[in-house]
Order: sequence, then C-alpha cells, then structure tokens
Amino acid sequence: MLVFPVQITPCSIRFQYYLSRVPCGFPSPADDYLASPLTISELLVDSPSSTYFVKTCGDSMRDKGILDGAILAVDRSKPYVDGATVIAAIAGELTCKTLDKKNRRLLSANADFQPILITEDMDVILQGVVTWAINPQ
Repeated sequence: MLVFPVQITPCSIRFQYYLSRVPCGFPSPADDYLASPLTISELLVDSPSSTYFVKTCGDSMRDKGILDGAILAVDRSKPYVDGATVIAAIAGELTCKTLDKKNRRLLSANADFQPILITEDMDVILQGVVTWAINPQ
C-alpha cells in the first residue's frame, strides 16, 4: 500500500458539478442544471489537517467496493466506530479492513480472507477511517 504525503493545498482547478445524479438507466431532463464548480479536495476532504491518501493493492476489500489500485481518502480525526473501514498498522505493515470492535477483529470484505484477531500481544495501531474510495476502471 502506497502512502501519499500528508500535504493538502487548495486546488485552483474547479470542475463542473451537476446537481442531479447520473442514472444508470435512462437520462434525466434535469441533467442540464449545474451546481457551483467544485474542487476534488472540497469533495473528498472534510478535515485537511488530518486527512491523507493511500493507494491499495489486493482484493481483500472488494465486497465493500474497494478495488485493487483504489485511492483511499483517510481521516485520522473520525471516530473508530464498529463497522468502520479503517487503515491499521499491524507490526508496522499497513492494511485496510473493517473494524469489529466487539470481537476485537479486523475483517476483510472478501470471504477468501480470514479475520485478523487482535490480541493483547499484537502491535496494532489504527491510522484513520476511510472516507472515500476512488477506484480505477
């Protein structure tokens, strides 16, 4: 997993943003209405000082829609609630998993992968909550 430097600067490039959602069926006549221009950082980042980006590898989170090569926005200021998708460092190695606080486990979103039981002797540090996943096509 690649970790991008934690440096978010205001982006001067603004993109057109449609108010209506894009249907995966027939087009809507409301598609002609635009909202104010939007920067990618405005969309993806709530808290610039606590947000960083990582690039994933592997398919252990595919059933949550996180594909191999996805870019994840991760916020260190979000609470670690049960069921949150988190970045965890296990013995210094980063991984993306679903947090199961009640059972002290990290879960994959792919039945081919076993849960990781968090024991007292393990070196596990939660590194933030995934807020967005941008997947390659």
